[in-house]
Amino acid sequence: MNIYVSNLGYQANDEDLKSLFSAFGPVVSAKVIMDKITGRSRGFGFVEMTNEADGKTAIQNLNNQNVEGRSISVSVARERDASGNSNINRSFGSNSNSGGYKKRW
Repeated sequence: MNIYVSNLGYQANDEDLKSLFSAFGPVVSAKVIMDKITGRSRGFGFVEMTNEADGKTAIQNLNNQNVEGRSISVSVARERDASGNSNINRSFGSNSNSGGYKKRW
């Protein structure tokens, strides 16, 4: 099970994330996403757990918990499509009211 973790402290690293989730079951991988320019954490990461039940337990127990002074958000990670974008329902184009050029007449 892949898990998305956000609102991490900027000093967080992969080992911190792994040890946080290891209390709920075996962790396959834990990755804090780092900024390419500054080299510091971007404040979110991903955890992969072997067992879906353990992952759900971790999500229930860690979501909105205070970790190093920050209330983290934990949820199931969304899969990416072939273009590298997450599967978020977005409405772009001339029929949407999401901004861009609009005819006045």
